[in-house]
Amino acid sequence: MRSAVMAHIDELVRAASDGGGARDPLIDQSWRRCMAEYRLDPAAPRRAYIHTQARLREHRDALDDLIRVARFGVEALYRQVSGLGYVLILADARGVAVDFIGDSSRDEDLRRAGLYRGSDWNEHLAGTCAVGTCIATGEALSVHLDDHFAGDHIGLTCTAAPVYAADGTLAAVLDISALQAPAPKASQHLALQLVTSFAHRIETASLHNGFRREWILHLSRSPEFADIEPELALAVDAGGRILGFNSRARALIDRALHRPRRSSDLHHAGLGLRLDALFEASVDDLPRFTRAVPVERRVLRLRGGERFYALALEPAEVPARTPARTKQPARPPALADDVTLGPMTRQASRLFEAGVSLLVGGETGTGKEFFARSLHRASSRAAKSFLAVNCAALPETLIESELFGHEPGAFTGAAAKGRIGLVQRANGGTLFLDEIGDMPLSAQTRLLRVLAEREVTPVGAAAPQAVDIRVITATHRDLAALVREGRFREDLLYRLAGARFVLPPLRERADLPALTARLLAGRAGAPRLSAEASAALARHAWPGNVRELVSALDYACAVAEGPEIGLSDLPPTVLSGDAGTSPPTTAPTGDDALDAALRRRAWNVSAVARDLGLDRSTVHRRMRKLGLVSPNHGG
Repeated sequence: MRSAVMAHIDELVRAASDGGGARDPLIDQSWRRCMAEYRLDPAAPRRAYIHTQARLREHRDALDDLIRVARFGVEALYRQVSGLGYVLILADARGVAVDFIGDSSRDEDLRRAGLYRGSDWNEHLAGTCAVGTCIATGEALSVHLDDHFAGDHIGLTCTAAPVYAADGTLAAVLDISALQAPAPKASQHLALQLVTSFAHRIETASLHNGFRREWILHLSRSPEFADIEPELALAVDAGGRILGFNSRARALIDRALHRPRRSSDLHHAGLGLRLDALFEASVDDLPRFTRAVPVERRVLRLRGGERFYALALEPAEVPARTPARTKQPARPPALADDVTLGPMTRQASRLFEAGVSLLVGGETGTGKEFFARSLHRASSRAAKSFLAVNCAALPETLIESELFGHEPGAFTGAAAKGRIGLVQRANGGTLFLDEIGDMPLSAQTRLLRVLAEREVTPVGAAAPQAVDIRVITATHRDLAALVREGRFREDLLYRLAGARFVLPPLRERADLPALTARLLAGRAGAPRLSAEASAALARHAWPGNVRELVSALDYACAVAEGPEIGLSDLPPTVLSGDAGTSPPTTAPTGDDALDAALRRRAWNVSAVARDLGLDRSTVHRRMRKLGLVSPNHGG
């Protein structure tokens, strides 16, 4: 065995030094990453890293919906492969095994090998392996015997396939592994086909589960299988917008939009796209593709492309919408035409309509609540409530009862008739939680359950009550730092941050004159700025951001004696240059952007590289230069 390990190390060193290799390209590239980027020592032992139960629970809670949906498929796949000595692992997008099925009589051997619940198979920790390399590449693959980087793993055979979320991001990895296998790698060909097929089924089942109240469109190239097991699946709302898809449908959309196969866009361009922009049919045509119509007549063509046999599944419970709204796209958000915020707002609006939770960052006064209200008013929920809650303003002893409500007599001082909580009052609409970083841990736990189960249990109540809400949260604090300090739940952060947007401070916006003109246009008498006043506003650092600008204009309009605001009409703080004429020292500059991107993506280097349009090697080099180290493997 030792001689085999030494020969393996020699091959690794040769492959890394001369840039060539005799392995599959995915394996060769992974070996080079391990040596050049991660600086892994091929001679060092790489024992299995198993997370603590508390840490594992955080990873499982963050993925609980998918685990629940995937469980049936996981068990069905295990029944097919267990007689061949395989175990089955479902890992999250960070490489941690959150679900596991194996032979309990071999628990000790499996745990020692890392084929166990809680094991961490990140490539930069474990080296080349099926789960980690699948995460790094987004590809299904087998890592067989000495394909593994670490000598401790060269007896294993592991085969994994990616499981993508409905928004096109990597959600999980499905893996089957065995402690022993025949030597030829071709022996794993069937394993690769099986795991890829079941990953596809899990994606499609997850899409159905997440969009039960929307149209689900199945597409198949063969009429015989159109109603049985679809190749492609899309979720479409009543306005005809695409809300989600499985990975095969995503690949079709990529081709139709001429996008690169592995685009670096943070969010997929297909989200929010109208169905009739891709296909020769609109949402109003979907009833023609239901089961009541013979399959041979359910032909749906891609615009300028191939044809499919379609099956449209009606919403389980059609949301209440007016007929006009089902045929018209949502109106643009109020900020959609803003020079600086327009692109961000349009993207956020599409994601919000698709049901993605949004986390909005930015300094105090940048307009986070106005941004959230703009998204709500432009959405299909505009007729329902928008409730804004400042978590920092609620007393810690009352925040749970305020948010979740309480039954009569639930605690000392409780309202005699009980109280309906803010979450229930937002039912059907939008809940905006400002300063979420100030929410106590006890309330964070309850909020996590609301988001995961879409139901709320008032304080003192025995039974939960269903709620249908969209959640937008905002903060000016570093939530990742609060997670490291144990003051904010990591699993809640992932729930809230389906997408993150940072509003720029006013001093970094190039549209100050246009913004000022818009703020003045709605005031009585339509006041205007003199050239001197406009120049003074441009010189000011605006530590209070848009909120300070609005206050300054309120002051100026009140004291101005005519339609023109002169220099002397501006507040003394703007004229004197005091009250914080320097930008806050906390504003991110230079390489802080990489640190912020890593924290935003929970230190997933592959995701950060896609976001920034960089090679992973470049991101790793910058991390080493700046001394940035992922906190994810601290136990």
